[in-house]
Amino acid sequence: MNIYPLARPLLFALDPEVAHNYTLNSVSWAYKLGVMPWFSAPELIKPVRIMGLEFKNALGLAAGLDKNGDYIDALGALGFGFVEIGTVTPRPQPGNPKPRLFRLPEQQAIINRMGFNNAGIEHLLVQAAKRKFNGILGINIGKNADTPIADAAQDYLIGLRKSYALADYVTVNISSPNTQNLRQLQQGDEINRLLAVLKAEQAVLQAQHGKYTPIVIKIAPDLSEVELKHIAKLLREHAFDGVIATNTTIDRAMLGDHPLAREAGGLSGAPVKAKATQVVAALKSELSDAVPIIAAGGIMTAADAQEKFAAGASLVQIYSGLIYQGPQLVTDILRQL
Repeated sequence: MNIYPLARPLLFALDPEVAHNYTLNSVSWAYKLGVMPWFSAPELIKPVRIMGLEFKNALGLAAGLDKNGDYIDALGALGFGFVEIGTVTPRPQPGNPKPRLFRLPEQQAIINRMGFNNAGIEHLLVQAAKRKFNGILGINIGKNADTPIADAAQDYLIGLRKSYALADYVTVNISSPNTQNLRQLQQGDEINRLLAVLKAEQAVLQAQHGKYTPIVIKIAPDLSEVELKHIAKLLREHAFDGVIATNTTIDRAMLGDHPLAREAGGLSGAPVKAKATQVVAALKSELSDAVPIIAAGGIMTAADAQEKFAAGASLVQIYSGLIYQGPQLVTDILRQL
C-alpha cells in the first residue's frame, strides 16, 4: 500500500528537518506496531557476496538518514539488504547552525550543511548493539569539527576502534563538504597516510577481535580525473576493501538560477546522478574487480539504480530518492533486482 504520494505534500509543508524527524519517528512506530508489511517491500533474498560479507540483496540505505543508529530495525524492515548509520564522530556535536537543510522539489534535490550533527559514537554503539535487523550494518565515521585537520587520523582511529566489533563494515567519510577542510584528506600524501594508518590499525584490531571488519572509503563526486586515478591507485596499493562513490556535490551548475543555488552545503538527489555515475565508471576502469564499488548519488528510480550497476557498482545505496519517492522506490529497485 503506497500512501506516500498522499503524505509527501504534508511532509513537504513542514520545515525539512522537522519533517525528517517526524518521518523517522513515524516509521519507528509503524515498525513497533507491526504494520510495516503494509508499507514495505516483500523481503527479497538475492544474495551478493562482497568484501567477504553476504548481503541478502544489493540495495542499501546510505548514511545520513539515521545518524545515531536510533532507527536501524525500522529502516531495515523497508527491505534493505544493508543499512549504513552515521556519520558519527568520537564526541557528540550539534552540527552547523540552522537552517541547514533545504529541499528543491523541482529538481528532486536536497542541499544540506548539517555538519555531522550526532550524539557521539558511544550512543550509536548502544543502539547498534540492540539491533534485531538481520542485514548488513555499516557504521560511517568522521572527525569532530573542532579537531584540527592535521589530527584527523586520530578521530578516525577512535571511530574505527570503537565500531570495529559491532560493525559489519566501517565507512571512512572524508568527503563531506560541511566540515571545514575535510575534503583535503582526499588529496595527495594526506590520503596515502590516512589509508596506511587505517589499514595498519585494521590488522591490529583483527588480531584483537578474531574478526575481519572491512573498511571502505567514501569519496566526493567533485574530484578531477587525476585525483580519481590517484585514489584508485592507493586503494589498490593498500588493499582497501571498498569505495563508496559518491557523497554530495558542491557543484551548482545543474541548478541554473534556482534561488537556493547559492546555499552552502552538499547537493544530493537527481542533479548529482550523472556526476556520481561517471565516478563509478572511472573507478571501475581503474580498479577492475580489485576493489568493489558501492554506488550512491541521484538514484531516484529503479532505472537509475540499474545505471549504477551497468557502470560497475556491486551494491547501491539510496537516500534522497527515498525522501522524494518514499518506500515505493525500495520496492521498485528490489523488483528489478
